[in-house]
Amino acid sequence: MTLLLTWFLAHFTGDFLLQSHAMVEDKEEQKLASKYLYFHVIIHFVLILVFTWDLTMWKPALYIAGSHLVIDALKVSLQNENTRRRWFYIDQLLHLAAISVIWAIYTNVDFSEIFKPAQNGQTILLALSIVFLTTPASAFVKNFISKWTPGKESEKGNRALSDAGMYIGILERLLAFIFIITNHWSALGFLITAKSVFRFGDLRESHNREFTEYILIGTLVSFAIAVLIATGYLLLQSELK
Repeated sequence: MTLLLTWFLAHFTGDFLLQSHAMVEDKEEQKLASKYLYFHVIIHFVLILVFTWDLTMWKPALYIAGSHLVIDALKVSLQNENTRRRWFYIDQLLHLAAISVIWAIYTNVDFSEIFKPAQNGQTILLALSIVFLTTPASAFVKNFISKWTPGKESEKGNRALSDAGMYIGILERLLAFIFIITNHWSALGFLITAKSVFRFGDLRESHNREFTEYILIGTLVSFAIAVLIATGYLLLQSELK
């Protein structure tokens, strides 16, 4: 189980933390001719070896990198403007499924011993949870609410700092995660209330229902992800003890 969590951690690190927006745009424009498509795959291969710190893992790392290349190639070749949101989810599900299958084959896993206590298992689980709550979760939130993105008229007068919303979302999810795993649910309520108070003035002055609902959906989805990840962490942590 620890090895699978480590590979998931490597995946989210490579797909979100170490992949810039410029790289994604180049892959979508150049498709199979994009140099970043292959550079991105090499990063995933290296991350598997670095995170496991075991050069004997080169074979499963190669299989994972190969599956990543095939899935990403399918995505950039088949997606269009209308199916971008759908392909985001398909892409991530296929990556996680491929990693899980390769892990099951490589370890000849006994499913009755999946949660057998393992060294560093809880540490890897904590790292995976924290990493996912940063840019990966931001990407999921952004993709989920993209179909409700306000038009230019709705955004008029709602200027904000560049990427401020993303970092605010990351901080609120990390704080929510910490509050939940330390059993301070009241602090989570305070955090939600505090954000609502800060946002209330802006939303009231905007007189724009579309923009208000857009912000509300994004906030609720962000907190929902934090709650689900924290709950999942607590459940898995108890099994890994």
